[in-house]
Amino acid sequence: MNETPKKADEATDERETVRRPRVMPDVTKALASDIFSGRYPAGSSLPTENDLGVEYGVSRTVIREALKVLAAKGLVLSRPRIGTVVCDQDNWNIIDPQVLAWHAPHALDDKLFDAILETRRAIEPLVAELAAARATLQEIADLEAAWRGMAGAGEDLVTFSRSDIAFHHILYAASHNPIFRQIGNLIDTGLKFSLEATATISLDRRMEAVAAHREVVEALRMRDTEAARGAANRILDLAARDLVSAKKLKNN
Repeated sequence: MNETPKKADEATDERETVRRPRVMPDVTKALASDIFSGRYPAGSSLPTENDLGVEYGVSRTVIREALKVLAAKGLVLSRPRIGTVVCDQDNWNIIDPQVLAWHAPHALDDKLFDAILETRRAIEPLVAELAAARATLQEIADLEAAWRGMAGAGEDLVTFSRSDIAFHHILYAASHNPIFRQIGNLIDTGLKFSLEATATISLDRRMEAVAAHREVVEALRMRDTEAARGAANRILDLAARDLVSAKKLKNN
């Protein structure tokens, strides 16, 4: 049986999607940024798929797929005979790592940084306690390697941040709690932005954080759950202090 011939525009859309695999994610991020910036405020309707395609120089298929991703994250809602409407911020899946990653670090609201820190305060000490009881020898070795990356970074903030994020990712996984492991993915992205926001802190302050992270490693090695919890709280106290300093610099 012969297949029904595809329309010319549909065939073109498919060729474009195959030829430019990075187009859809880039357009999705651009649309999300326009929503976050207030260009398209809550309750407003987005331009038509045709108009968005013209603006971004892509096909309707790319726009349609990008809007599906945004809808899945709670940013937009498609309504018959109305079009695509921007949802209220309360409906955004803000704990989704991809939604966080779509924000520019400087555009994140201070309240979101506070919320990330509050979440870490509620969870991370318990994560460290569980990790002290459950971590494998390999996980402890990996944690120490991440700590050494922090300790040896010096003035290299990129290396310091990368090692710090790796440290917490390993720590959450070492709790051997599948829920905390998933939450750790959020913490990774939130921590990345927090570190970028506090990039101006002094080397001395970073070395204080290095010392506190070392305490976590030693607590896990000794299987000391109480010490692990205490060390995690010290890390969070330092993070809170640096965040306050960053806010003051931002507002001056």
